[in-house]
Amino acid sequence: MGRRDRVTPPEDDTADRPMTDAEWAAAPRVSRTEVARLLGRPPLPEGDRKQRVTMYLDRDVVERLKADGRGWQTRANATLRKALGLGE
Repeated sequence: MGRRDRVTPPEDDTADRPMTDAEWAAAPRVSRTEVARLLGRPPLPEGDRKQRVTMYLDRDVVERLKADGRGWQTRANATLRKALGLGE
């Protein structure tokens, strides 16, 4: 199940009744991971959201942050918080 397909309601009234045992047995199984991916992450409270900024950094600083791989922006944020005495 890659893309979300548009779901069209049935033309009869089957949507107004509970599914039968046979219908449940025939229904495709969806993993918790797939359900979580489709639903997405719930939004954070306004006070916990991060703010997007644009800033220019020296090339060697960016290279050093990226040297440890993915998550370099999160590590940069943690480093700035520590340097500013804001804790982690």
